[in-house]
Amino acid sequence: MLRRRPLLFTLPAMLGASAVQVARAQADFPARPLKLIVPQPPGGGFDFVGRTLAEAMGKGLGQPVVVENRPGSGTLVGTDAAAKAAPDGYTLLVGSVSNLVLNVGLYPSLSYDPQKDFEPLGNAVAYSYTLMARKDLAASSLADLIGKARAQPRAYTYASAGNGSGQHVIAAALWHLASVELLHVPYKGAQAAYQDLLGGRVDLFFDLAPTARGQIAGGTVRGLATSGAQRSPMHPELPTLRESGVDLDLESWFGLYAPAKVPAAVLARLRSELQRVTQFAEIKDAFTKAGGRPLPLPADEARTQLARDLDRWTRLVRAAGIKAE
Repeated sequence: MLRRRPLLFTLPAMLGASAVQVARAQADFPARPLKLIVPQPPGGGFDFVGRTLAEAMGKGLGQPVVVENRPGSGTLVGTDAAAKAAPDGYTLLVGSVSNLVLNVGLYPSLSYDPQKDFEPLGNAVAYSYTLMARKDLAASSLADLIGKARAQPRAYTYASAGNGSGQHVIAAALWHLASVELLHVPYKGAQAAYQDLLGGRVDLFFDLAPTARGQIAGGTVRGLATSGAQRSPMHPELPTLRESGVDLDLESWFGLYAPAKVPAAVLARLRSELQRVTQFAEIKDAFTKAGGRPLPLPADEARTQLARDLDRWTRLVRAAGIKAE
């Protein structure tokens, strides 16, 4: 018994020392570079938002925030990697409607749960979609097109960047709610879809407003409507889907997320820094010039938005029978 007492007495001291070490590590956060997973290849919307925020946050945190592109299976590979990362605050994810909302309805089972496996740091920006028609399509407006499509089921075609892409989901949801039947023509990426739209081999295509703007301005296609709740500043002349008679809106919002169970002190530090940089005029200008709507939502509002969109879009995607494959 006497020999065991020193060990028993040292146990509380050991636990106390461990707690002190954890507290010191949190207080010193970040002590090394952070990794920001972008679940898409370089060059797209995910990548632009990630790199814009990473550069600004790295300066404030005093450590680099290194962007790591982890594409694969749409956005599944990178998002799953972030969900399974150590919950220490050193691995973050660019989260969006695509990987945190639409995937839930598109796939019968996911390896991650957007609400249980992630903690929002906050949102930063949102982009609307623009519906374009080939320039010689005989429809003066979206309302006119819907009327003609009801009279001629499957007479019109719409392109997408692939099954389950944002372009596919917004279009399929629109036709479902409008009670019309169009033929879906999936492509391997937006570039191939544009080639056939400009060539007149497909009738319609939804794409993010910044990309669509150049085509509409150049006269190679005609704009019909935008997907946001309000008119897009990139296309103020175009009506929204609601103004065109369909009760639907969708913006592709982007924000930063951390794996669940990151210590509260670390989360607070990251959230504070994200909120600080999203208020910078130069950050807002960068997003606006790229066709986005600055959306600097704090964590609690981002969580509410995620829950609301999950409820709405999961039901709609499944009701419309939209699948990723």
